[in-house]
Amino acid sequence: MDRERNAQLAISDMTKARNDLRSMRIEIVRETHVTPEGVARRLKIAGGVNRFGEANYRAVWGWNRLAWIGGKFQEHDPSTGALLREVIELRQEPKYPAVNRWHIERWMAPETYGSPRAWYAQTLEITEGRSVPALGPYPERGDYEHCFTLEGARGEFVQLTPTVAEHIAYAIERSRNKSRVERREAVGRQAEREERDYDEHAFAVLDDTVPAFHAQPFVCVA
Repeated sequence: MDRERNAQLAISDMTKARNDLRSMRIEIVRETHVTPEGVARRLKIAGGVNRFGEANYRAVWGWNRLAWIGGKFQEHDPSTGALLREVIELRQEPKYPAVNRWHIERWMAPETYGSPRAWYAQTLEITEGRSVPALGPYPERGDYEHCFTLEGARGEFVQLTPTVAEHIAYAIERSRNKSRVERREAVGRQAEREERDYDEHAFAVLDDTVPAFHAQPFVCVA
């Protein structure tokens, strides 16, 4: 009996240790970080503020950045993987696949997402007779969208510093401004090409239909 009891105690201890280890791993993997104050300050200086007085750029840690997702979810037993239940609801889940990386986001105005009526018309889903807003409530104060994931060329982790954050924000702003200038220049180049093509066409037509100076002699003037 003692041997059997000791064996049961050993199994119980091993099970508890395995569960504790699993919990520890989950806690480590799902680490969260608050954006350093120096980083937030530099981003605010670099990108300015929106109509609500909030910074146009912000840095968020992947696990901290949650987004609304509505639909049917399956919940499984973490130890066995067995399906426990299915539930239809609106919940918040990590927005970015790279959860263990820093992300730079830029604020987008509410009108970017259309009207509230259009928002719900496009995002409302019917699941088993229930209406669920797949992307959550309408962003009345706008929302932040992804601009840049901070990582190396091979996907390795890169630490976020105030200087790095400021550099990224300035680079994005320069890129946006350059794009607008390039678009204007492209329109100008297109207009010039069309004008030049028309001139060449007009000259060709005149050459074919009208002899030079109506066949009258002419004198070159130096």
